[in-house]
Amino acid sequence: MHPSLPPLPGGEEEIVVTGLGMTTPQGGDVQSTWDGLMAGTSGVRLLDAPWAADLPVRLGAPVREDPGLMLDRVARRRMDRCQQLAVVAARQAWADAGAPEVEPERLAVVFGTGMGGGGTLVEQYDRCQELGPDRVSPFTVTMLMPNGPAAAVSMDLGARGGAHAPTSACASGAEAIALGAALLRRGLADVVVAGGTEACLGRLSIAAFARMGALSRRHDQPEGASRPFDSGRDGFVMGEGAGALVLERGSFARARGPKIAARLAGIGMTSDAHDMTAPSPDGQIRAIRHALRSAGLSPYDVTHVNAHAPGTQVGDRVEAAAVLEALGPHPLVTATKSVTGHLIGGAGAVEAIFTVLAVRDGIVPPTRNLDDQDSDVKLEIVADRPRHARIGAAISNSFGFGGHNVVLAFTRPG
Repeated sequence: MHPSLPPLPGGEEEIVVTGLGMTTPQGGDVQSTWDGLMAGTSGVRLLDAPWAADLPVRLGAPVREDPGLMLDRVARRRMDRCQQLAVVAARQAWADAGAPEVEPERLAVVFGTGMGGGGTLVEQYDRCQELGPDRVSPFTVTMLMPNGPAAAVSMDLGARGGAHAPTSACASGAEAIALGAALLRRGLADVVVAGGTEACLGRLSIAAFARMGALSRRHDQPEGASRPFDSGRDGFVMGEGAGALVLERGSFARARGPKIAARLAGIGMTSDAHDMTAPSPDGQIRAIRHALRSAGLSPYDVTHVNAHAPGTQVGDRVEAAAVLEALGPHPLVTATKSVTGHLIGGAGAVEAIFTVLAVRDGIVPPTRNLDDQDSDVKLEIVADRPRHARIGAAISNSFGFGGHNVVLAFTRPG
């Protein structure tokens, strides 16, 4: 049993989503990614780079479009790939929101990442060892620091209201959105660009996750390797990508008149204080209930759940039990990592965007590779093809190593 909890603070200010941007293994923007998701097109493939040749796991989901091609030469040279992805996604979201006219001091950025510029760290260490310390890039520090994506986006957009960088493993992107909403509700900004990014497809990171036993080894069928909730799942597939949302105070947005995709109605954030990698159903249940309570929703109001569902045996089963306990069996559940792979720090933001689009368009994306649903998963998982439904409220779950739990509740705009 879970005792009743006190009401959550949060203020009365409505928070709305007015802009969306992303770059993923399905496509270089929101529409191409959404189309790929609806079609069930997998972004997973065998990694054929020389550095992957002797790895025990050679599966990955790289972005479809090289972010460097969308930036000038100087930017490419001075930004780690995860920063490049963040800037590309943020520019899209900003344009989609109609480039709001807002005072720079009232515009903030919150951009999360799980691992930051890990690629730069490994590359420059190798360079130091092979060529000597004088050949290390002078931009190494600013490229590898985890606050680099938030800083890069803030400079690109001229945001002077704060640049914040939550690092909460696989919940980082979702936590960035939650913290962005907190800035708006506290009156510290009128507009926030919030999101998450990751670009850690590399020799060391894959070797490390493989040693944990966290990654799928289905090399004979790459497109079928990521299989959340399926009885044959054997781990997640590491991907890369970024997602960004423009959040605004409702009164500010309605005064300027942009299209509103959805309301960010509720937020739940908890920690397990349990284990560094093993999830706790209690922490996830509390996060879902916090999100509903702060949104003024009952479990029966939630039509759709975008599950965290990485495709690990324990993780999927624990989340399924938590969703069932907190909401019941009625919501339509999807696991979009089945096509994108696991974008680590970018996952929560990209999946929040999928949830916004599901609410906006009244359609639940399908879960790929669900050939034999785990008998312990007592939920209605949408598989094979999209499911049309009127979605008044939906939640997006993000859970990270270290026991970080973030649940975002979105509703249709009023």
